[in-house]
Amino acid sequence: MRAKVGLLTDVLQQALAALRDNRLRTVLSILGIAVGIAAVMAVGSVAKGGHYLIFSELETFGLKSVWVYKNDEEKDPRRAVRKGTGIDNDDYFAVLSGCCPAVVRVTPLVYGMEFANSGRLVVRSGNRYSNGRIEGVGADFTYINNDSLTKGRAFRAEDESRRRRVAIIGTRVQEDLFGLHQNSIGKEIRIGSEPYTVIGLLTPKSRDFLASIGSSGGQDANNRVLIPYSTYQQILGKKEIFVLQAEAVSLQSADAAAQQIKALLERRHRGQYSYKSETMAKYIGTAGNILKAVTLIGIIAASVSLLVGGLGIMNIMSTSVLERTREIGLRKALGARKNDILMQFLLEATLISSLGGSLGLILGAVTGHTLAWATGFPLSPSWGTVLVALAVSIGVGMLSGYYPAHRAAQLKPVEALRYE
Repeated sequence: MRAKVGLLTDVLQQALAALRDNRLRTVLSILGIAVGIAAVMAVGSVAKGGHYLIFSELETFGLKSVWVYKNDEEKDPRRAVRKGTGIDNDDYFAVLSGCCPAVVRVTPLVYGMEFANSGRLVVRSGNRYSNGRIEGVGADFTYINNDSLTKGRAFRAEDESRRRRVAIIGTRVQEDLFGLHQNSIGKEIRIGSEPYTVIGLLTPKSRDFLASIGSSGGQDANNRVLIPYSTYQQILGKKEIFVLQAEAVSLQSADAAAQQIKALLERRHRGQYSYKSETMAKYIGTAGNILKAVTLIGIIAASVSLLVGGLGIMNIMSTSVLERTREIGLRKALGARKNDILMQFLLEATLISSLGGSLGLILGAVTGHTLAWATGFPLSPSWGTVLVALAVSIGVGMLSGYYPAHRAAQLKPVEALRYE
């Protein structure tokens, strides 16, 4: 055992001495590997940050949300699309009764009051106005939609049953009507000519990135006024529901929940309407696939740098074999085995790639933290990325150095000693 350790120590010392003798070529090879590893880590960091950014905004819609609404696209030109929303309160109560095993909660969505009977309805408080979107929702809406309250309370069942004039407002509406730092709980606002008491203030939500790519639904999540759906229906004079938003048991059962609700509605309305559905699971899957594709392309592009670094190591090791041919011949003449020569040159290549990989890890980490500081996104690489990058750098060194090392090991002592 001691003999093997001593041999390995000798080979390592010889490898280090050989690298010191060719400092410039060694440094350039190390830099080639370092740039490649740093590029791979940077891509991994950006991918992680993009995943966090997109999924944190998708989460603001409720990850297990399911939306079901009437299909207004009639394929048969001989049939006119039936008027109405195709969903009413009885349908809502039927879903609540437990007809759909994959559904945990459900809430009605009622909107369109901006142009009700008496013209455009505005939200105001005294002489201050807001263009907040008015939505009629059920008591479970905040749970399903992943909304939380900074102040106040959510709707209760009695708010629905008694058609109370109460409202929950977003921070933008709060700023428009009362000022951002004022307490609006218990204060009165008017929607049209009707007074409503503010009972809750929604926690701000960010959908800036989704809005920038046109995927936020065209709505500012902080510019909303929520009122009980039954109160909204009373103003409209109808018992129609525009959309049923449900929470599925799990992300995987979202499609099943949508199908169960659609089947119930079609049975209840005897096929007079057809229905469409959307799930967050679909958007999450799409976003995940896009991120994977972009990350893969980025890693492939960054890997080109690693390939160049590997070719650099192969070049420097091939040159080193040529320059040290007489040394190899002398060592073999004195009893060195093929494996000893192979190990020495492989160790030199591995040292170069390991040093380059370590430097690349440092550069990648600094790049990630710099980008995180500049953008405010969490762009630090994961430990998995770090370990993979280091393993790849060592693997590149060994693979790149194997051919020159094998060639050196195969040299015949007599021919090597004659080499000029």
